[in-house]
Amino acid sequence: QVQLQESGPGLVKPSQTLSLTCTVSGGSITTSYYYWSWIRQPPGKGLEWMGAITYSSSTYYSPSLKSRTSISRDTSKNQFTLQLSSVTPEDTAVYYCARAKSGTYDYWGQGTQVTVSS
Repeated sequence: QVQLQESGPGLVKPSQTLSLTCTVSGGSITTSYYYWSWIRQPPGKGLEWMGAITYSSSTYYSPSLKSRTSISRDTSKNQFTLQLSSVTPEDTAVYYCARAKSGTYDYWGQGTQVTVSS
């Protein structure tokens, strides 16, 4: 059973960089052909895909967030990390990490609330 767990600060100040880590257990982030994604849901809005890192360490980003987003991984810890720079209150959301293969998400983390406020 694969499990994903998000971790990171729940409160970030405007203009700072938001950093979240997803720790994966029960499966390796290097297993072909999985993509490991970050997805968020602002209050009252739908899910927004932010980006992904693949089993081979390629990265893909949402065009609307690409200039502020970076996803990396630590294979020794079986973790992948999201960094979102220059945050504003509009980046307040529940942030999820999830696993996908062939366009289908099969495992999700429980989500973590991040609030951007001074």
